Amino acid sequence: MRTATLGPAERAESLASMAERELDVLVVGGGVVGAGTALDAVTRGLSTGLVEARDWASGTSSRSSKLIHGGLRYLEMLDFALVREALKERGLLLERLAPHLVKPVPFLYPLQHKGWERLYAGAGVALYDAMSMAPGHGRGLPAHRHLSRRHALRVAPCLKKDALVGALQYYDAQMDDARFVASLVRTAAAYGARVANRARVTGFLREGERVVGARVQDVEGGGEYEVRAKQVVNATGVWTDDTQAMVGERGQFHVRASKGIHLVVPKDRIHSTTGLILRTEKSVLFVIPWGRHWIVGTTDTGWDLDKAHPAASSADIDYLLEHVNSVLAVPLTRDDVQGVFAGLRPLLAGESDATSKLSREHTVAHPVPGLVVVAGGKYTTYRVMAKDAVDEAVHGLDVRVAACVTEDTPLVGAEGYRALWNARARIAARTGLHVVRVEHLLNRYGSLAEEVLELIAGDPSLGQPLQAADDYLRAEITYAASHEGARHLDDVLTRRTRISIETFDRGTRSAREAAELMAPVLGWDKDRIEREVRHYEKRVEAERESQRQPDDLTADAARLGAPDIMPL
Repeated sequence: MRTATLGPAERAESLASMAERELDVLVVGGGVVGAGTALDAVTRGLSTGLVEARDWASGTSSRSSKLIHGGLRYLEMLDFALVREALKERGLLLERLAPHLVKPVPFLYPLQHKGWERLYAGAGVALYDAMSMAPGHGRGLPAHRHLSRRHALRVAPCLKKDALVGALQYYDAQMDDARFVASLVRTAAAYGARVANRARVTGFLREGERVVGARVQDVEGGGEYEVRAKQVVNATGVWTDDTQAMVGERGQFHVRASKGIHLVVPKDRIHSTTGLILRTEKSVLFVIPWGRHWIVGTTDTGWDLDKAHPAASSADIDYLLEHVNSVLAVPLTRDDVQGVFAGLRPLLAGESDATSKLSREHTVAHPVPGLVVVAGGKYTTYRVMAKDAVDEAVHGLDVRVAACVTEDTPLVGAEGYRALWNARARIAARTGLHVVRVEHLLNRYGSLAEEVLELIAGDPSLGQPLQAADDYLRAEITYAASHEGARHLDDVLTRRTRISIETFDRGTRSAREAAELMAPVLGWDKDRIEREVRHYEKRVEAERESQRQPDDLTADAARLGAPDIMPL
């Protein structure tokens, strides 16, 4: 079983190692594309480094709709190549690369017009299913089906009877986006990549016109390193233009940010056995099953304010509630909203002013020797983006390099997952945990759940759930700090777990218990624990305040009331 530990010692060693000798490839940006690029490069035999200014997936890659999908609406735009590519990747992830993290999810599409709409939408979904059956990776999901209104209301009793005349049901897939990125980073590290979060690039190293590396500041320890590399890959998403500006060269393309917000509501507020997909005047709206919750989203509006902490305004929340309530028999209210999260899509800037019309295709460029830029795209197609970025970087190397192998490289935790899933009752009996807890661990860590179980074996108190967030075991907090690179309380409550959006208190009641579990691993004293807890509470209050504001400008100002935590 391949594994990699991303604890404090490993992080320090990676930073020091990157500065010691020239790398073949240095990747800047620890979102899904950057992590995927590091994995692609290292599995081709290239010496590889990966740095991220904040936490893994702290930007766009932890704030998506959490779907792995082909994009039905792109079929309507006749973008067949993008849909075909994404459906192939969906099949690979479900069946081969990450079956422990990527799971099937059903969606119901209510029909509102008799006759023509069933033919039109049915043809689109049938084509969607047919395109997923590309040779070599299978389809992996049940076929779509047509439902009468009566049948649809049995499947989704939450719907108003007059909101539909019938329905279509089809399948896509979902994952925890931040957990997926953490697994990508650990997989890259397992194959030899040097990886460090909280390591900010402050400038690029130049020899003449050529980029030969980057200056990297250790945000935690305060030191600065010169990391030399034959090729540097800029995979910074919505920060692409900012990173490009450090080179002092005009970029070959520009990236615009589109804000999408999501609401999280309790499972019992929407009575349905399936997710929903609804048309809006601008795009589509998803109601997505999420454990004991539903995720409702998303919006699609331009954003040119703070990129690190995009804020959801009161208007954004009202927009989603209004649209989902148009089909719900029992409407949702503000009081039903447990969590809210906002993310920014990195869209390639085009001629259209509407962000929903900008390209979801990706682009790779080599603006100056030694520097590759990759931008745009969709979460689902991260692996293709990574392959194209490394292919471009390879052109700048003077050696023969192997072809991409990530199509056949499972993520850590995938190997042996199905066998352990089949043995989950025996694991429960052996460990004394309820089988539901074992299933939870297997679906979050795959075969690496054995490492979490080892922590519990060494300290049985870690097998208890968190007092104010009982979906998660105490061991998962410790493991996040010792094995998954979590450096701060916010990393654990927001990304390694989803406590920040899955509880009405937004994680504030769990903050102290979690900080005390992290403290021995990260060497925190009582003062540091207090500081982490206070910062998290301020962050939550700033987010709540921003969500009471009427528009983007006031919401952004309110959210910036809680600055990022900085180590002493």
